[in-house]
Amino acid sequence: MRKLHFYFSLLLIVCFTASSRAQLISGPMLGPVEYRTAKIWVEVKPGSSATIAYWKKGDMLHARMVNKTSSANDWFSPMIFDLVDLEVNTVYEYQVLVNNKVIAMNKFKADGTFSTKDLWQWRKPAPDFSFLTGSCAYINEPSVDRPGKPYGGDSSIFESMAKEKAAFMVWLGDEWYTREVDYFDEWGLWNRAHHDRKIPVIQNFLKSMSHYAIWDDHDFGPNDIGGNYILKDASKKVFTNYWCNTSWGMNGQGIYSMISYGDVDVFLMDDRWFRSADETKDSVNGKPNTDKHMWGKEQMEWLKNSLLYSKATFKIIATGSQVLNPVSPFDRMLDFPAEYYDLMNFLKENAVDGVLFLTGDRHHSEIIKVKREGTYPLIDVTSSPLTSGTHVFGGVEKNNPYRELGIDQKQNYTKFTFNGARNQRKLTVEFFGVKGDKLGEWSVNENELKTAVK
Repeated sequence: MRKLHFYFSLLLIVCFTASSRAQLISGPMLGPVEYRTAKIWVEVKPGSSATIAYWKKGDMLHARMVNKTSSANDWFSPMIFDLVDLEVNTVYEYQVLVNNKVIAMNKFKADGTFSTKDLWQWRKPAPDFSFLTGSCAYINEPSVDRPGKPYGGDSSIFESMAKEKAAFMVWLGDEWYTREVDYFDEWGLWNRAHHDRKIPVIQNFLKSMSHYAIWDDHDFGPNDIGGNYILKDASKKVFTNYWCNTSWGMNGQGIYSMISYGDVDVFLMDDRWFRSADETKDSVNGKPNTDKHMWGKEQMEWLKNSLLYSKATFKIIATGSQVLNPVSPFDRMLDFPAEYYDLMNFLKENAVDGVLFLTGDRHHSEIIKVKREGTYPLIDVTSSPLTSGTHVFGGVEKNNPYRELGIDQKQNYTKFTFNGARNQRKLTVEFFGVKGDKLGEWSVNENELKTAVK
């Protein structure tokens, strides 16, 4: 990395050409932005070089740049750039160059901006902020999709999301849907991510805020599969090349991680890497089967230690499958009872305050509330689908007594907003439709998520 000065000025006067734009497949996408670092993702044509030039807003002459070159032998060439030595609470602009050509139609205008975090600890109240979330984004590809009505809906929802004022987006799984032509070979896994990431309608959203992601079954592999998937190592390689979370599991296992922003911690759980087959018996000899896992022992140990360490007002546990819904006939943590009750007992015995669950998968959105004796109730916020098909309720879920709010048969995304004075922090959850129309709202105060003092 080096200062551009006069050299960068020369680059800026290089004429835009159609061939240079053709080298940029998708992006830029903004990854985690911390106090003094940021990540930016792009995908280029194999054999191309790419440069991220970045500078303090309004100070292009003192820009710096980071450069990478892809191999012509690569199948696909996503790249993640680390921008370092930034200043706290500062707005930066950046521009993407491919093969030393400016990509923007207006070569004197930045491709995107971002703001580094403000150092508020010990100095001022926790910042008010919002983040977006959602799951299940099916992008149609008619030549390999199932016959009949397309399963993917209106992708213009991403244009509405791009207009939101939010610090980041948490993708809750099924960011793309592998098909039969994809999940039997490694190239197919790469090609699915490549195909869905490059659609034009999502590009503005990718650079509008930071993006974090967990997976569920469809972007991990075949429907409902778990740790037995023979290409899970390849699937992880694809996923970690198309997203740029802060970290990816411990000891090379899984993709779990966390986000810490203001007085909120979001624990990004992996419900596939360690997962036992769903058909594994829930109980053995009348007791929960301790060999049936959704998160696995290693990840559960990490989560418990992280919850005890956390001083966050709100501790949000994000995972692909629903956690709490007692009447769901589909994927849920209750179908892994040994882990479920272990977690419930841990939360209660250690009086862990401020816990909520954030989940996807279900092709509807809802708020599930489950009361607990002697302590505060637990909440599961489910956000789904972004573009995938919806469903009609039947059976016991039709009038779910645990449901506080529901959004059915509508594409939607969710916005979490945190505001208020110290000890009076409030979380507001809003659901929005394809065009940004509000579909529902629910809120909770931090004091409603605390263990009563006896």
